[in-house]
Amino acid sequence: MESSSDNPTPSSASNPVRQGQWFVLQTLSNKEGAAKRYIDRYIAENELEDYVFEVLVPMETVSEVKQGKKSNRQRKLYPGYIFVHCRLYDDDEQLVQGVWYYINGADGVIGFAGGKRPAALAPHEIERILTQVAEAEGKEVPKVNYDVGEEIKITDGPFLNLTGTIDEIDPSAGKLKVSVSIFGRFTPVVLEYWQVERISEEN
Repeated sequence: MESSSDNPTPSSASNPVRQGQWFVLQTLSNKEGAAKRYIDRYIAENELEDYVFEVLVPMETVSEVKQGKKSNRQRKLYPGYIFVHCRLYDDDEQLVQGVWYYINGADGVIGFAGGKRPAALAPHEIERILTQVAEAEGKEVPKVNYDVGEEIKITDGPFLNLTGTIDEIDPSAGKLKVSVSIFGRFTPVVLEYWQVERISEEN
């Protein structure tokens, strides 16, 4: 029978298990935020900060324009999953039952990815996820993806209400290069996604 530890011993900087590892939790649809709040609250109420360090729901800000009005919302980068930085195993690499049972049974959680013996994320895997989170901070990702050659209407700026054709798309910057007819000549202008709308959206 596999042994277990109910209470982890004090942290040791030389032991990576003691420093904690990142694990993946699968959640019910649209329950990622509820699961995080549930775990965070339990950590605070039971003073578990020594072996559950962080619960992460990677998000990005998505912008969209409807009827000429821009709005933002949060979108999950990994729908159906959250990431927990914790000490799940003791020095003998046995499950710390107090951590295992609580997190695995948290509201909205289906279970640890990997079943009864989940493997921690490799350093390069969690580093990639944390980099995505850092890069998403302070940025807006347009919801609508346009196509080269598509005709659009400009809804903001000095070219308001003019129509044009998309020549180039820069998804990372959320910008479009659009050919606009001004005084009978086609002129290229650079616009942000939220400054335009599809012609079909008017109907």
